[in-house]
Amino acid sequence: MSATTAPMLRVPARQLVSDDQLASLRTRVEWKGIALILHAWAVILAAVALVALFPNPLTYVLAVMVIGSRQLGLAILMHDGAHGCFSRNERRNMALSQWFCAWPIFADTLAYRRYHLAHHAHTQQPNDPDLVLSAPFPITRASYRRKFWRDITGRTGYAQRKAQLMNALGDPAWPLLQRLRHFRTMLGPQTAANAVLWAGFALAGVWWAYPLLWLVPLLTWMMVITRIRNIAEHAVVPASDDPFRNTRTTLANLVERAFIAPYFVNYHLEHHLMFYVPCYNLPRLHRILMQGPHAARLEVQRGYRAVMRLATAKPDVEDRRGQSVAAARREDARAGRDQVASGF
Repeated sequence: MSATTAPMLRVPARQLVSDDQLASLRTRVEWKGIALILHAWAVILAAVALVALFPNPLTYVLAVMVIGSRQLGLAILMHDGAHGCFSRNERRNMALSQWFCAWPIFADTLAYRRYHLAHHAHTQQPNDPDLVLSAPFPITRASYRRKFWRDITGRTGYAQRKAQLMNALGDPAWPLLQRLRHFRTMLGPQTAANAVLWAGFALAGVWWAYPLLWLVPLLTWMMVITRIRNIAEHAVVPASDDPFRNTRTTLANLVERAFIAPYFVNYHLEHHLMFYVPCYNLPRLHRILMQGPHAARLEVQRGYRAVMRLATAKPDVEDRRGQSVAAARREDARAGRDQVASGF
């Protein structure tokens, strides 16, 4: 590409679908968004009930994985709210997104919206704020194993939450009242939502579910699958300037949808091509595109295992060439700090 040629980052929707299809695909059906939120919370509560009724290591590990996947599901639904996909009424859209999706997982829809729209505007370009998540790939299997163990043992999640808390507390040199006001602005709603959640568990007689079945999945399994999702969406894609090939859709089976890719997040290419389409319409958009003239160009992989093979294709011998083990770990630690719950 010449220095004067701008990359083609957007494709007009009417080149992809008919006017009737476009009108149908972009229609926001409020009850469908609410139903997905209710589904996420119903699955979470069912997993808590499973452990309460049958407490053993097997049910606990299963519940951590199920709840962690639904916490990612809440982040995905928050993302729909950031695009205004819950309701045509912005107040209802934000209320659903903030109270029932974002704040319980210590996120914020408005802050995420500002960040995320820049990702859509500059996908896989030097000024893409999510580029740091995909640029290091492919990596070696050894490098990914180190990342996996940081994620599953809670070190990645702890580092993120600690950084978030320190930022919310503000400068230690500030007066106490100023720091409290700053904390209220940065983390006040999230703290309130989690206090309500803990109180609800306590009233149900399972107070222990908040630390063991809310915080533990949030710090462990959600981190594992957030990284996998980030990798699948933009890592090792064929072309950075082609909107059909700088983002990936991963065809997920039932198990992958249950534990890794809830609420249609695997249809990420379709989302980038038409980001105002609610998540529940993305499978239909995928079927339309696969029957259209651009089908052969679409970057689609069958299953997350196939994507992870691409992402970890760098030979292990290169993992240590020219660098010490300590240097490799420092590099992985920097990547861990960059791993954020974003890029949906």
